[in-house]
Amino acid sequence: MTPENRAGYWKANLSLLTILLIIWFIVSYGFGILLVEPLNAIKLGGYPLGFWFAQQGSIYVFLVLIFVYAATMNKLDKKYDVDED
Repeated sequence: MTPENRAGYWKANLSLLTILLIIWFIVSYGFGILLVEPLNAIKLGGYPLGFWFAQQGSIYVFLVLIFVYAATMNKLDKKYDVDED
């Protein structure tokens, strides 16, 4: 792997991590703590949406982000020819 490819791969990885962590922060802190009162006006499965985000939603979003990260990293690995195949 050339130094240019290594730098590009690392930059793409850090960009992806930054985006995913921002999404997780918005969902867990923003929806679960800061916006809990307005979200509680909406019901999801009989429970206030703010409560749902604080208790379950941020965990589900985190799990989805793990799968998104894995799939995107597989594509990056192939693009920069560092995949396991």
